Amino acid sequence: MDFDLTEEQNMLKETVSRWSANNYGTLEKLQAVRSESLGFSQAKWAELAELGILGLPFSEADGGFGGGAVETLMVAGALGRALAPEPYLASVILGGGAVRLAGNEAQRAVLLPGIADGSVRLAFAHSEIQARYDLSDVATSAKLVDGAYRLNGNKSVVLNADAAKFLVLSARTAGSQRNPEGITLFIVPSDADGISIRSYPTQDGGRASDITLNNLHVPADAVLGTAGNALPIIERVVDGATAALCAEAVELMDALTAITVEYLKTRKQFGVPISSFQALQHKAVDMLVAVEQARSMALYASMMAEAEDPDERRTALSAAKVQINRSARFVGQTAVQLHGGIGMTMEYIGAHYFRRLSMIELMFGDTSYHLRRVTAEGGLNKEA
Repeated sequence: MDFDLTEEQNMLKETVSRWSANNYGTLEKLQAVRSESLGFSQAKWAELAELGILGLPFSEADGGFGGGAVETLMVAGALGRALAPEPYLASVILGGGAVRLAGNEAQRAVLLPGIADGSVRLAFAHSEIQARYDLSDVATSAKLVDGAYRLNGNKSVVLNADAAKFLVLSARTAGSQRNPEGITLFIVPSDADGISIRSYPTQDGGRASDITLNNLHVPADAVLGTAGNALPIIERVVDGATAALCAEAVELMDALTAITVEYLKTRKQFGVPISSFQALQHKAVDMLVAVEQARSMALYASMMAEAEDPDERRTALSAAKVQINRSARFVGQTAVQLHGGIGMTMEYIGAHYFRRLSMIELMFGDTSYHLRRVTAEGGLNKEA
């Protein structure tokens, strides 16, 4: 199996990595952008559009560049390594992914070129506070009245909703709260009457929102895909986002390991660098091993992110997320231990890596959730 990147893929990775380093090469630059009203720079977002990064996953017919999962996840990893706060995950992978997979020709024509040129941002409003990680647990209701829908309910921890022009909302048009059938996706302007958005900063320096829907009027042509059959689309979108998080986490762990080793070489105790202490050398090697274990599973996730068989895709992504979560926790906590007190201070970049890794560990399913999902599907070798 060939894991080597093509010349075009290498150029893409170098371009995004160089852009990220130029814009977020220091903690001061990162903090300055995070302090803006939306938590990111709209000017830098426009630069990503000019580079073709925002249109990468979409077909040329939809105004994009026809990139695949590998290219998209490379971008997510390169941006993540720099802790870039731009809503690439929220708008391009989650929101844009839903439109790419489920939108009709008219919806794709309206939304996807706008995402690609940076003029339109989306947010994916699916999660609800009672659902934990159960994608079929949807209490938000959508009642068909006189040819239109009335939506009522709440969505929680919606990434970058305060920066979105449109929301991709899930609601139940039929069935009980945890029924896999009867869930429908809608595309709705974020400033529509009946939508209340409460935004807040997250622990990793990003932004999220809780959304309340109160008799939100939605026309029937705002349905994304087939009414009542949205769960398979939601699962594919979330699996794609999970793969992106895996790619991002590997880059973060790699960066955190590198600065930890550098710290061990420069920090002195008893007149010598602490990197000369064998016990600390073993810790550093264990970090490196954990990163490489995570990298192998992130590669596996990138290969399986667009698999048509939902069972195979689900099992592969959950197995990858389990390893990513375990490696992220080990690398993050070991880095803090080897740094000492400075490893937790907000004035040190390592603390920001650690916070983001801690957030990734819980996003789209923690370790226990994904272990249960792998077990339910019979494991990676179920055909053996």
